[in-house]
Amino acid sequence: MHRTRLLLLFLFLIQQSFAQELEIRKTSDPYFELVRPNYTGELAYNTVAFVEQYWRVAGNTGFNESVYWIAEKLEEAGYILEENAKETHRLTYRIERRKMNRPTWEPKGSELWIAGEESPLLSFESNRNMIYQYSSSTSEEGVVGELLYVRDKSDLQGVDLNGKIVFSDTFGYRNLLPALNEGALGLLIYDMPGYLKPEKNKTSIQFRGIRYQEEKPVWALALSYESKEALKKRYESGRTKVRVKVDTKIYESEELTIIANIRGSEMPDESLVFSAHIQEPGANDNASGVGAQLEMATLTAKLIDEEDLELNRTLTFLWGDEIRSTQRYIEDKERRKSEIIWGISLDMVGENTDLTGGSFLIEKMPDPSAIWTRGEDKHSEWGGSVMKKDEMTPHYFNDFIINIFEQQGEYASWEVNTNPFEGGSDHIPFLYADIPGLLLWHFTDQFYHTDQDRLDKVSQETLKNVATGALVSAFTLLNANVETANQLAKLTLTKAKERLQTEFNLSMVSIQEGNDPNAEIEIIKTWTDWYLGALSSIDHLGSTRTSAFQEELRQFSDGQINQLKK
Repeated sequence: MHRTRLLLLFLFLIQQSFAQELEIRKTSDPYFELVRPNYTGELAYNTVAFVEQYWRVAGNTGFNESVYWIAEKLEEAGYILEENAKETHRLTYRIERRKMNRPTWEPKGSELWIAGEESPLLSFESNRNMIYQYSSSTSEEGVVGELLYVRDKSDLQGVDLNGKIVFSDTFGYRNLLPALNEGALGLLIYDMPGYLKPEKNKTSIQFRGIRYQEEKPVWALALSYESKEALKKRYESGRTKVRVKVDTKIYESEELTIIANIRGSEMPDESLVFSAHIQEPGANDNASGVGAQLEMATLTAKLIDEEDLELNRTLTFLWGDEIRSTQRYIEDKERRKSEIIWGISLDMVGENTDLTGGSFLIEKMPDPSAIWTRGEDKHSEWGGSVMKKDEMTPHYFNDFIINIFEQQGEYASWEVNTNPFEGGSDHIPFLYADIPGLLLWHFTDQFYHTDQDRLDKVSQETLKNVATGALVSAFTLLNANVETANQLAKLTLTKAKERLQTEFNLSMVSIQEGNDPNAEIEIIKTWTDWYLGALSSIDHLGSTRTSAFQEELRQFSDGQINQLKK
């Protein structure tokens, strides 16, 4: 009888949820009708193709050429350089230039040979991630040294390292740094996490970096599974010499950030900011975010120019160095003028998941699933540490964005999933500044940060799906009014009840298994408090229903807690 009652309640909540989703769709559907037929993904994909040809670090050739590509396309779409803009121009952009606190770096070429072999074991032409970032060049002829295989620390004790090239598949760069200070010529390191499936993707190399030392130039090469195994086999057969050639450029430069604004017509002092980082050498990471966002900016300009769209609040697009550029933009209150109300990071948004694996994910703002990750909630293989209750950020943003993307997923037969907060991208600066911010991304990707993250792993259809959900979310919020706020309040209340029912069911099972009822009650109370805060967060949009919905939620939660106490 008890299970039947729970099932009926759950079915009732699902019906309520569907009704509230239909209501919010009254607001979002017109924007879907605008975006779906017009966002083709062509510019996004072509931009990915342009950007991913470069190995990108802030200040280097590839990074800067990507900025200039974005600027060119923005101008073609009608954006005016800020310094040339008049007060009447609503579409503007600027390129910010800053002195860097260290030189920039770019790889030019490299080869690793086993002495006596007819062809190189590794070559930059086919393994462009083989050079550790900020490695210095060898001489033009390269260097030859005896290979020293380091399995544990004892292999370095009492050994004359002069003229040796240290090789390890046990230790990373930091552990082997003393060897460079004791005369070793350089390092060969294998360090590939299991989720990259190195025994399958035998030639993959994940990019790595070393600390720049102007006073002591050093170099290190990253190895693939295949090259690591070949070196081990050769080493076990006797003394082995290897020849290494590294060609890099380290030079003074400036850091560029490009920012495009569409000034709101009624509330220009409130804004939503999209952020996509340019640096990193991959196609999905993160040329895909750069490309998706650029077409989003150009399409929005077109819709406004053709008077198919009006935006009451300001929409901002930012491209730069991951986290750093977004953080500076947030802190530069005088120059950005408008207050940031929402922030969204686009990172790894173009994946052909049939090839890369994983799925599209919305990384939520910190909610209790980052404390108690159970049921259908799960972290990506990136992983996340257990958070504390005082680190939670209650807000309607999570459920609103998820709802919009689920609509696109249903329309396009496209898989949409979520993960608890983990961090690591451009949503972090928003959250640190107490601004609602979340991440759109894909994981797990078996080519993540490897030299196989190239254009053939990118899907134009995925770029369309992610960008469509992102733009519809933005348009809905930027034009939100009291009616939208009340729809959001209803949606948030319904999602709160759904979550509490799910957690209650899990807690009942947990108690039946002999666990502490008080611990389960704490979970329910924490989720209740989070959703009470999420309802309060709608007030800034003018909701008139918050207090009544909060009271309804408290009563629902109290009923669950009383049952758990029995």
